Amino acid sequence: MLAALHHDAGFPGVSMSIDNSTVRRIARLARLAVDEAHTARLAGELSRVLELADQLASAPLDGVPPMSHPHAQAALLRPDIVTETDRADAFLALAPDARGGLYLVPKVIE
Repeated sequence: MLAALHHDAGFPGVSMSIDNSTVRRIARLARLAVDEAHTARLAGELSRVLELADQLASAPLDGVPPMSHPHAQAALLRPDIVTETDRADAFLALAPDARGGLYLVPKVIE
């Protein structure tokens, strides 16, 4: 939403400050109740967010390859070996009613 408001100015890279009416519009679209006393403070904070976005957008990225994560990561997987014995029969023996390797439960919906 903020990015869309930012580019509504028509000049990418040109800073746009958020005014009180824009804060009220954003709050209405987001279905947020914003006290009128806090509107000016929120306008300043949202303007700073857009300024930060401008700074990030102007960072030189020539020669930087796209990446999914900034850190090299490897999936830590455990060995795929069986560590438990098959105890299905022991568990079925604990059930109030079991037949053919399945738990039988009472019907709860007519």
